[in-house]
Amino acid sequence: MTGERSTEAYREIGVSWWDYCGPILVNSYPTYFEKLPKLIDRINKEKRTSKNYVLFLGSNDTESNQQPCLSLIQFQISDGKLIVSAYQRSSDASLGLPSDIYHLYLISKQINVPLKSITLFLGNVHIYDNNIENTEFLLNGKPAKFTLNIG
Repeated sequence: MTGERSTEAYREIGVSWWDYCGPILVNSYPTYFEKLPKLIDRINKEKRTSKNYVLFLGSNDTESNQQPCLSLIQFQISDGKLIVSAYQRSSDASLGLPSDIYHLYLISKQINVPLKSITLFLGNVHIYDNNIENTEFLLNGKPAKFTLNIG
């Protein structure tokens, strides 16, 4: 959540999938997660049941070569429980989706209210051709290793 933006910094620790974005990540996970700690602090302080707390991920006035797949996260407190709703414009079902669900869960654990539910609205769900066979392995309970689709 600290918001590392340098693709070189990622490459130095062996993470190269951001390379296609250019030297600085703009309008992506690291940049919008910078906003998250302040929002979590506000939710934990206020805990208002009549309010929807929203983290909009990516702005339309920012030049970017990649709009974030996860576009909006909404936090609502109802009957003393946390409801997390998110909209995702694009989702790789076998590679990214499990990670995104887990990240939403981890975010919810930073809010001092018991979790009731996580609802994810998906605009486009897909499996890339080069991961179909491994997705079938996974669905059949066999080990699978997926290939990132970048560039």
